[in-house]
Amino acid sequence: MSDEIQVSVRTFDQATVIDLMGDVTTFAEEAINQAYQSISSDGASNIVFNFRENDYINSAGIAILIGIVTEARKRDQKLLMTGLSAHFQKIFRMVGLTQYADLHPSVDDALSALNNNGS
Repeated sequence: MSDEIQVSVRTFDQATVIDLMGDVTTFAEEAINQAYQSISSDGASNIVFNFRENDYINSAGIAILIGIVTEARKRDQKLLMTGLSAHFQKIFRMVGLTQYADLHPSVDDALSALNNNGS
C-alpha cells in the first residue's frame, strides 16, 4: 500500500475527467479535493472520476468521495465514476454513492452516456 496518488485532469467537450492513479486513502484527500475544486471553479458541470489505475480504496477514501458527491449536488454537477472493479462497484452501491454518481465501465462509456443524454 502506497501513500502516493497521482491525480490528473483531462477536459473533453462534454465532461472533465479526473484520473486517479494510486490508492484512494486519507493521503489522497488533498490531491483529489484540489483537482475537484479547481475544475469546479473553472465551471465544470459533468465530472468523471476514473479509477482505472486504482487498486485500493479504504473507508477514508470513500469518505472523501462522499464529501465530493455532497459538494457536487450543491453545485448541480453531474458525477460519473469509471474503471471500478466489481468489488468497489458493490461497495459504492452499498454506501449509496451510486444514487448520486453513475457508474460506467470506461471513460468512453461515460462520455457516450453524456452525449446520449444531451448534456
